[in-house]
Amino acid sequence: MNARVRVAASIVPVVAILALAAVWGRGLPVVVEVLIVLLLAGCVLAAVHHAEVVAHRVGEPFGSLILAVAVTVIEVGLIVTLMISGGPGAASLARDTVFAAVMITCNGIVGLSLLITALRRGTAPFNPEGTGAALATVITLATLCMVLPSFTTSDSGPEFSGPQLAFAAVVSLALYVLFVFVQNIRHRDYFLAEGDDDDHAYGPSAKAARTSLGLLVVALVAVVGLAKVESKTIEDAVSGAGLPGSVVGVVIALLVLLPETLAAARNARRNRVQISLNLALGSAMASIGLTIPTIAVASIWLAGPLLLGLGAVHIVLLVLTAIVGTLTVMPGRATLLSAGLHLALCGSYLFLAAVP
Repeated sequence: MNARVRVAASIVPVVAILALAAVWGRGLPVVVEVLIVLLLAGCVLAAVHHAEVVAHRVGEPFGSLILAVAVTVIEVGLIVTLMISGGPGAASLARDTVFAAVMITCNGIVGLSLLITALRRGTAPFNPEGTGAALATVITLATLCMVLPSFTTSDSGPEFSGPQLAFAAVVSLALYVLFVFVQNIRHRDYFLAEGDDDDHAYGPSAKAARTSLGLLVVALVAVVGLAKVESKTIEDAVSGAGLPGSVVGVVIALLVLLPETLAAARNARRNRVQISLNLALGSAMASIGLTIPTIAVASIWLAGPLLLGLGAVHIVLLVLTAIVGTLTVMPGRATLLSAGLHLALCGSYLFLAAVP
C-alpha cells in the first residue's frame, strides 16, 4: 500500500473527529458543510483501508464480520439518537433505515459485486452453502421483524405489542449469534474465498492490525457523527424536494453503508466475490439482528409508537428479493443477468421510496 495512502488514512479520521467536536450542535455556513462532506468522504475511504488491513490480519470470514458489526453498531447509535430527538418520522425511522439497509445490501451491493466479477471473469463463483445460509437468515429476520408486525392483531397499526417485540428481539439476537458461530467456527470453510487461508498467513503485524482496528472505529464514529451533523440538512432537502419522510432513512443507510460498498467492490475486482457477499449479507443480518434488540430495549424510554411493519409495496419487494436471491445462490455462480436482476430490484426500491 502506498505510504501516502497509509498516512492519509491515519490522519483523516482524527481530523474528522476533531471537526465533529467543533461543529456538533451548531448551525453551519455552506462552506463548512462542504468541508464536512469532504471529510465524510475521506473517512469512508479510510474506513475501507483499515477494515482491509484488519481483515488481512485476522483472516476471513472474521474480517468481514468486524466491518459489518462495527458499521451496524454505530448505525444503531445514530438511529437511537435521531429517535430521541423526535420529529414526525421518528416512529418509523428504525424500520425505514433497517429495510433500506437490507435492500441496498442484498440487491445493491450484491448486484454490484456480481457485476464487477462477471464482467471480469464471465461468471461470479461463490460457495452456495455459506451464501445460502446467510441469505436464509436475512430473509427470516426481515420477515419476523418487519413483515409480521403488519399482520399481528394485539396492537393497532404496523407495530408489535410489548411481549411480541421482546420475543422478536430475543429471536433476532439468538439467530445472529448462531450464524456468527456457524460462520466463524463450525462451518468456516463455507464462507472462504479461494486462497484466504494462505493470504492470512502473510498479513500485517499484530501492532499494525491493532492500530488499524482503532482507527477503523474512529473513522466509523466520524462517518456516523458527520452524517448526524448533516442530518438536518438532509431532512430539509428531502422536505424541500417534496419527497416522503422515509427517504431520510434511505439516505442514512446509503451514507452508513458506503464503507462496506467500497470494500465489497474492491474485493470483487480482486475476484473474491465470496468476501463481497459475506460483507453484503453479513451487514444486512447485523442491521436487523443487532438493531431490533437495541431498539426494543430503547423503546422502554422512548416516547411514542415504534412502527416496524412494512407496507404492501415493500413486502412485495422483499419477497422478490428472497426469490431472486435464492435462484442466484443455488448454482454457486452468477452471471451478468443475476447482477442485473439484483440491481434492478435495488433501483426499484430507491425509485419507489422517492415516488411511492
